[in-house]
Amino acid sequence: MEMPAANDTTVREFILLGFPSRPSIQVVLFLAFIDSRTGRDLESMILLGNVGLMVLIRSNPRLHTPMYFFLSNLSFVDLCYSSVIVPKMLANFLLESKAISYTGCGLQFYFFCTFADTESFILATMAYDRYVAICNPLLYTVVMSPRVCVLLVVLSYIGGTLSALVHTCFAFRLSFCGPNIINHFFCDLPLLLKLSCSDTSLNELLLYTYGSSVEIISVIVILISYIFIVISVLRIRSATARHKTFSTCASHLTSVIIYEGTLLFIYSRPSSWYSPNSDKYISVFYTIMIPVLNPLIYSLRNKDVKNALRTAIDTKVLAQRISWLT
Repeated sequence: MEMPAANDTTVREFILLGFPSRPSIQVVLFLAFIDSRTGRDLESMILLGNVGLMVLIRSNPRLHTPMYFFLSNLSFVDLCYSSVIVPKMLANFLLESKAISYTGCGLQFYFFCTFADTESFILATMAYDRYVAICNPLLYTVVMSPRVCVLLVVLSYIGGTLSALVHTCFAFRLSFCGPNIINHFFCDLPLLLKLSCSDTSLNELLLYTYGSSVEIISVIVILISYIFIVISVLRIRSATARHKTFSTCASHLTSVIIYEGTLLFIYSRPSSWYSPNSDKYISVFYTIMIPVLNPLIYSLRNKDVKNALRTAIDTKVLAQRISWLT
């Protein structure tokens, strides 16, 4: 099937409609995401939470385990794909021009797709890690060796990159010769396909098969892992031991439900079911809320992370006191 070349398009930029366009609402939404008096904005929260968690894991030897290695990569991916979305979204709250260039739109979608799909693979990898730790604890250090952990993470990034390349290359070989208004706060594939004046049947097929398969495969791996985990936990006679064992999975399950649930809802439906006005609010959960919430979820519900954070704070306080005395 021959597809039109990108230089056939007459559209040189897209308009990101974003959230409700009344100026008063735009200002309220902007203030909800940023406090100019303190400098604490949404991007700073995401940066502080995820970089802080990565530094904490890196600096504490007790957290040098496969689970926290995957968690540090999850934080890195959260930081990356939120950085692709959030700055432009915040700027559009106050700027009159909400335009994004044709190339900028393509790059935004490519990097978003790369890191979003990589996150799905890493979440599946984390589920497999929990399965091995709970169901085969004696073989854990052998199965989840450093080499295997690095290989699983590298494959996750490769998988996300290939998925993004496929969707971006096919999407931006389409012609865009009519409306250029995207009813969203970032360049998303289903809405781009609606604006194209080319035949998008191949793109839709790729979205429903190849695109959905990334999420479906990840969810299947997660479900199978947790089925075996539940079976193994139910065999434990002590209720306290069962609760303690399963609590190690609570943070991961919370992230999976929010992230995979919204992604599957958005991208695994027929095009006739899309509702841009409601879908963009649902998209807030996996594009913005997950990068904010993940560091909190894995910190507040994780005893090891809380202890490491407490140790880091105590060490800093002690160092300050020594510096004052000297």
